[in-house]
Formats: sequence, structure tokens, C-alpha cells
Amino acid sequence: MTATMPTQPTLPLFEGDPPADTNPPPAEAVPDAPVAEDEAMPATIADSAPDDAAVERQTTSLPSDASAADAPAVDAPAIDAHAVDADAVSPAAPISEDASSDATQANDAPAPSISDTTAAVEPALETTRDDAGTAMSEQAPEAPPQQAELPIAASPTPPAAPPAPVPRGRRPWWSGLLGKLIEPWIELRIESLPEGLADDPRPVCYVLERYGLSNALILDRACRNAGLPSPLRPLPVAGDPLGRKRAYVALSRRNANSALNMAADLAAGKAPAPAKSHSESLARLLDAHRADPGLDVRLVPVSIFVGRAPERQSGWFSVLFSENWTIVGRFRRVLSILLNGRDTTVKFATPVSVRGVLDEGLPPERTVRKLSRVLRTHFNRIREAVIGPDLSTRRLLIDKVLAAEPVRQAMADTARRESIKEEDAWKKAHAYAYEIAADYSPPLVRSASFLLTTVWNRIYRGVLVHHLDKLKEAAPGHEVVYVPSHRSHMDYLLLSYLLYNRGIVPPHIAAGINLNLPVIGTVLRKGGAFFLRRSFRGNALYSAVFSEYVAQLVAGGYSIEYFIEGGRSRTGRLLQPKGGMLAMSIRAFLRQPTRPVLFQPVYIGYEKLMEGNSYLEELSGKAKQKESIWQLLWSIPKVLRSNFGQVVVNFGEPIRLNDLLAERAPDWDGQPLSDEDKPQWLSNVIDTLADRVQININRAADVNPINLLALAVLSTPKHAIGEADLLAQIALSKILLAEVPYSDRVTVTPHTPAEIVAHGEDIGVLERISHPLGDVLQVDGDGAVLLSYYRNNVLHLFTASAWIACCFLHNRRMSRATLMRLGRSLYPFLQTELFLPWDDDGFAQHLERTIQVFVREGLLQQVSDDDDGILARNAGQSDEVFRLRAIGHPLQQAFERYYIAISVLAKNGPGALGAGELESLCHLAAQRLSLLYAPAAPEFFDKSLFRGFIQKLRELKLVWADENAKLVYDRRLEVWAKDAKTILGRELRHTIEKVSPEAAKPETPESA
Repeated sequence: MTATMPTQPTLPLFEGDPPADTNPPPAEAVPDAPVAEDEAMPATIADSAPDDAAVERQTTSLPSDASAADAPAVDAPAIDAHAVDADAVSPAAPISEDASSDATQANDAPAPSISDTTAAVEPALETTRDDAGTAMSEQAPEAPPQQAELPIAASPTPPAAPPAPVPRGRRPWWSGLLGKLIEPWIELRIESLPEGLADDPRPVCYVLERYGLSNALILDRACRNAGLPSPLRPLPVAGDPLGRKRAYVALSRRNANSALNMAADLAAGKAPAPAKSHSESLARLLDAHRADPGLDVRLVPVSIFVGRAPERQSGWFSVLFSENWTIVGRFRRVLSILLNGRDTTVKFATPVSVRGVLDEGLPPERTVRKLSRVLRTHFNRIREAVIGPDLSTRRLLIDKVLAAEPVRQAMADTARRESIKEEDAWKKAHAYAYEIAADYSPPLVRSASFLLTTVWNRIYRGVLVHHLDKLKEAAPGHEVVYVPSHRSHMDYLLLSYLLYNRGIVPPHIAAGINLNLPVIGTVLRKGGAFFLRRSFRGNALYSAVFSEYVAQLVAGGYSIEYFIEGGRSRTGRLLQPKGGMLAMSIRAFLRQPTRPVLFQPVYIGYEKLMEGNSYLEELSGKAKQKESIWQLLWSIPKVLRSNFGQVVVNFGEPIRLNDLLAERAPDWDGQPLSDEDKPQWLSNVIDTLADRVQININRAADVNPINLLALAVLSTPKHAIGEADLLAQIALSKILLAEVPYSDRVTVTPHTPAEIVAHGEDIGVLERISHPLGDVLQVDGDGAVLLSYYRNNVLHLFTASAWIACCFLHNRRMSRATLMRLGRSLYPFLQTELFLPWDDDGFAQHLERTIQVFVREGLLQQVSDDDDGILARNAGQSDEVFRLRAIGHPLQQAFERYYIAISVLAKNGPGALGAGELESLCHLAAQRLSLLYAPAAPEFFDKSLFRGFIQKLRELKLVWADENAKLVYDRRLEVWAKDAKTILGRELRHTIEKVSPEAAKPETPESA
């Protein structure tokens, strides 16, 4: 009977209930209240002006009067808006389709924090453009006012001699009947009720975001519960200035049939009704105040959310009909109330004094436009704070991309270069944009979360998350860019799923165009994926469109996720980073440096990869197979029957772009840079950021049972080891990790060595062979190649211990001073290859601490105090020598590669080889060495590792290029090569020198 390793609970695997989901699916529109058509909010605001973002920088949101936990101690103003002339307000997008167009551009001021009384809903995790979803801290508006502040921020005191009150009419007969009808389906939660609102004698006019019968009934009930005047009775003002026998107005109504009505008018020969530029009800109310100086009505904005954030356990239909940005129809709104009405939230904002609006002294038309605009911005920001940003405006985002100056210039250049019409170039750019752009769908994301929960529970034994709380502390106010390691197609699904289930808005994800498969590509696109081609070379228009799309995401505050390695690692090591996406993100920030950018490294560790078999074929030399929908569908049943162990997601130390710019670009003054500006420091900033991302990913590594098994088993010649030796080696590895910690974010499996071995057998990594003298555990040939992948995941954590062990593989004694000197000379190469975090002195300190552990564990002994101490290992084939060999084995192959490069270079002589030629010859030599002798790890003859080593030689000036681009060197390289004798055995050095090839010599023509 095989022992089973204790495992973590299956999904949901989170301690406590996570915050409610940030992107609930769409809600439905309400049946319209019986109001006159001329009272509806117009679809557009006809006025010429700068773009919406410019307006947002001059107007800030109406505060939501959050609870004491979220709000500052001082009273919030009604509308903290700077005066904006109506001519400085841009036309609004049609309300019926794009009610969120204003909110998508509100980048400069964070949305107000909204508190909640239940643990299941935490809207502070769902604020504006901070897609990381963490709690937003209270912040003041960033942009200073451009003009005098609009005197509507506070409601002035009542007039000294108010006119005689006019008796209010009665509520309509149908309101009581319909209110009783929906009462069983509605439970209200009233938030942000302004203090003293019910005691102020001045008339109250409520402002809703949208018209609708259900909204009117919900508002009426909320007012009765709060002791406020009913909105269904006329204003107690002579003449009923609203002209509708009600005390509420709305900024927009459902316009689902507007296209049909227009078609009918055209068919009947009628001219279509002109679009209204403002709310006529608000205009009449303002006119009444101009006519009566003693009149002062208070406008109270009220936001209503039906099913704003369903619980994780909510039913399928409740999710589909929860609150969303979409303006929907009557039937869907009825379903929304039936399913989610018991989770209805009503948020009252601080009143706005109409008299204060008029005191600004603007012309009537401009006054009503400005008031409508500020109220609409308030509603958009409140909605954004409650249900998360509108991530579904694909068309609007594409329109912005195509209207951007860099893209327009690229279209003109393309038309001129290819001799095509400008409209054809526009169509080409439009097709590129639609190929690229995500089409985020909250219902699909929510549906996928249900499905993925089932899948994770079936194929994984647990998904653990560490250090997410530190991201939540760092992210408020930042644009978050997730930069995870890339080892599996599961990476982006796992990360988005975990963020979503922890109440954080999932990021937009950069995915290779090869994943834009039928059906699958659509699903990924609606989950937030945007697609990019593997190469932009030779296509300036595509490059401009893609760069602008990324810039719009960054400027819009959308969180982004991409893999800077470019593709999945087939060897388990982090690949050398590619700076393309990083460069686009940095340039997007420099172009509009309003919202600071935070790069969040993420380490994702697997115990067993579902792509393992395909990786094995590729590592064996076969070409990578192209993804296909049929291949994916065919593999699903097999995947669902498999056990892939546990997955760990660790969030590394974030990198703030502003801090990096302050360090690497001190000349930058914080002012925006145009796309044409190419400062000298930019490339250095990009390279530094790329390295730090990889370093911080490695500093957040997780050491799982399979990593520890791979380190021990692969160090043996036949990949077989006795059980007692295996247990001892795992125990030693855990001791080194605990007593010489690599980073405070590294996590290590808590399981005992015996449990780890049992777990390896359980998931099919190890095979046990029973024997009377003791069982042997082994892996077969293919299994050993795959196991090297998991060893390479954590190889960097054992660099110091492996270096010390390598020094004693062929030397029984060595002085501590020599060990340190050699370590310092080799460290730059190891640092480049493994993305190590220390400088030379830091590595030396790490070596010193590791030596102390080795001495204490009996692996080494200090036999003399000369030369900073002489260290020695045991003689013969003792257990201590075996353990040293196992620790040093993974790094031994790196030194062999280095010696291959030096040997090939020396054999051909200075000035004989270029960098590319040297790289190719090294690859051939390593490949031949692997074929002739014991098989090495797949990365042993990886060209990219040789390329990195050669580049580091050039950086250190050990080799350099002559005028013919050939590499030359001096005696320093020969001295460096002699040090290799300390680490590599004589036989191995001879073998490497023997197989090292010479470059083909050009044939000389025979003399006549």
C-alpha cells in the first residue's frame, strides 16, 4: 500500500470567502416610466470641444459618501467640479449604446471608495481603472482646476424668506399597486445617505442615471424608508417646473427602438426628430430658478444597482442578469429583478444646489450642458466603483486607436507607399485593430469561472496563492502590468481565474496569434485576450496599430498581462526577455504620465505539465506542432482523466516604473514625451526593467515536491537512487533553503521527505523497484528529460551550494580565499544565465553562509586556518561525497558549456570566428558531446545559453570584435580558462578539447 501525501483542499482553495466578483454580467433595463418623450435625456450633446479625457481632467466625480471605513473624516462636497465652459465640453457618445464612454476616459482621478456592510461584496476592490482590483485609497483629484471652481460643491443655506410652499400632489394610484407587487422581490440596501437631507425644508428633485418604471418604484421605496419626500409626487413649487408631475429626472432612457422609429418616420415621409442637446426637464428647472430668485431646489443624484456583485456561489441566471454597463430591455430587466432584486443597492449622493449652478453666470444652454455632463460623469464613476470598469467597449477603443495621430500618419504612409487610397489604408488598419482587440464579456468571464472551478478540482490537487495581499497594498492608484513566467497554456487561465475569484478585475492578456483558433480564439478574446503577431517586421501599419492599442489600454487604466519571454519555456528555465511589450508600456506611460505604472512579476509553478509530452518531442529535436482546434478537443478527455498535482502562484516584488525612471533616467523631468522623442536613456530603462522582472520572478519561486525529487534523482548516473539516499538528499535541500534563504518570497513545500517520495510515486513521476537490500526509486529516459524541466525551475535557488560542491568534486582541499575568488570571477556568467539578484559581494556573503551549513552538516571540514581557512571533504566514496556530488551536478553542466566556448575559441585562434560562428560551433560541440557520452539535460546544447555567455564575454571585455567583426582576445581569457581546471576533471577537459570543432578554412586558389 502506497502512502499518500497530504494535500491542500480542492478548489475553492482560498482562505475565507474572497471578495465578490468585480465584473458581474449584464443587468436589464427597466420598463419606462410614463413620461413625456421630450423629457428624455438626449442621445448626444452637440458641442465642439476637446476630447473627453480633457474634460475629465477638469471635472472630478461626485462623492459617494462612503461609510466611515472608507470615507475621510471631513464632509464630502456635493460635486467637486471645476468650472468648465460648455464650449469646452466634448460631444458625448450616444447614451443608448455607450453610456460608459465618459468613464472609460476618467484616468486622472480615482473613483470614490464605496463601502459595504457584507463580506461578500467589497467594492473597494472594484474601483475605476485600477484593474488590479485592490482597495483604492482616498485620493484628491490629480489635476489642478483650470478655472474658478463651480459654486455647486456645497448646498447653500435656505433663503431668508422662502416663498409660501405649494401643496404637493398625491402619488399616482398605480405606484402603490405596483410597489406592493414587486415588494417581495426587492430588498434594499441604502448607502451614503447624506446627513441632514431629510431635515432641509428646501424642495428635492432626484436625478437618476436612467429612466424606467422599476427604477422609479425602487427610488420611491428607498425614499420612504429613508424618510425623504417621494419622487412620484410633484415638486412643491408653483407651476411644476419639471413639467411632469414628478420630482425626479433621468439623464438617459432606453432607446432600443430608436432605429425602428427612425425607419418608420422615413418610410412615412417624416423628417427624423432632431437630436436634443440637453435634458429639457433640467433646462425648465433652471429657467424656473432664473424667473424666481427665491427658488432653490436641491438635485440629489441617486444610483440604483440590482444585483451589482453576485456571490461566488450564485446561480447561473443570477450571474447573467446582474448589474452591468449595458442598457438593456424590459424583459431582461424583469428577470434581473426576479433573480437579483434582493441584492439591490441605492446610493444617495450629497445634494447639488440649483441656485449654486446658476451663480456661475454661464449662458443657459451652456449651464444645462455642463450640469448634465458633470452628473453623467458622476454616475459613470459610481458605477465603475461598484461593478468595475467597463471593459467591453471594443468598438470605442478601436475608434480611439484609429483616430490617434501615430496611426493616422502610418495610414497615410501606407497609402503613399503602396499606392492605394487612404480609405483602403483605413480599412487595412481597421482590420488589424479588430484582429488585435479584446472583446471583454463579463457574462463569459463569469461563466468561465464556474467551468474552470470544476476543471481545476478535477485535474489539480490544489491551487495555492502567496503574497497577493502585498499586491493589494501596493496597487491602489497604479496601472498594473502583470508579467508572469510562461511555462504552460494554463498560465493566463490560472492567473485571470485567481484574480477574478479574489475580487480583482482580470487583466487584458497579450496572446500569440497562433491561439486565435476558431471558437477558442473568440472565447479567449471575450475573456480579455488581445492577439499579436509573432513579428511586426516589415509592417509599419500593424506595428503602429498594435502600439497604439497598448497605449490606449495603459492610458485607460486597464490592467495588462503579457509574457516577456515571448513563448513558453521548454527547458524550465526563464528565457532571456524580449523587450517589445515592455517598451510599448513604457512609451505609453511617457506619452501620458498621469497614472503611475506598477509591473507585477508572477511565478507559476507546476508539479506536472499537461504539455509535457509535446515538450518532450520538441526537446528531442522534433519541430513544434502548430496548434489546432481538433488537437485541443481531442486532448480534453485525456486531460480531464489526469492528475497534474498541485499548482502554486506566487506574486513577486512589484517594480514601480517611476522609481526605475528616477534611477535610470534622471534627466527626465516628468513631462510627456511624443512618439518621435527617443531619449538615449530609454533602451537602458527597458533592459533594466526586463532583467528586474526576471530576477523578481525567480525571487518568488516555489519549491514543490517534484522540484526536490528532480534535483536528487537526476544527479545519479542511471537516474536511480536508493530510498534512504533519496530521503537524505531531500532533507539536505530543505535545510539549505531554510537556513540560507534566497528571498523572503520563496515558498517551500511543508511536506516531509517521506511524503514527498510517496507523492512522486502517486502522480507517476517515480517508479519503485523492490529489492531485499532496500528499494530503489528511478525514472526512465523520457521521464528524466521531463524531470530536468522541474529541476531547472529552482536551479537558481541552489547556485551558491552547487558552486561550492563543484569546487570539491575534483579537489579534496581548497582554501576559502580561492573558492571566493573563483566564485566572484564566474558569478557574472551565472548571474546572466540564471537571473540572480546579488552583486559580487552579495554572492560572496551567500557563499560564506552556505559554507557554514556544509561544515555543520559534515559535508566539509575546516582543517586549517591558513588562507582564510582550508576546507576539505572526506576521502573516497562516503555518503558526504555522494551528497556533494548530487548538489553540484546541476551546475556542473553550466561550467562544461563555458569551457566548450573557451575551447572552441582557443582552438580557432583570435580573429578567426565571429560571434554567430562561435555560437554555432559551440552548439555542435555540445550536441556531439551529449551523443557520445552520458545524455545531458536538453538545455546543455541550447544556442541561447551559448549566445548569452558570448555576450557576457564581450561585456566584460574578455573578447571583442575587430574591424572584420571577428572575435579577438588576450591573455586574460587564457588565465580565466586555467581556472576551469579547478572545477572540471582532466578527462572531461580533454574530451571537450577533442570534440571542439574548427571553422572551415576558405580554400586558396592554386597557383598557376
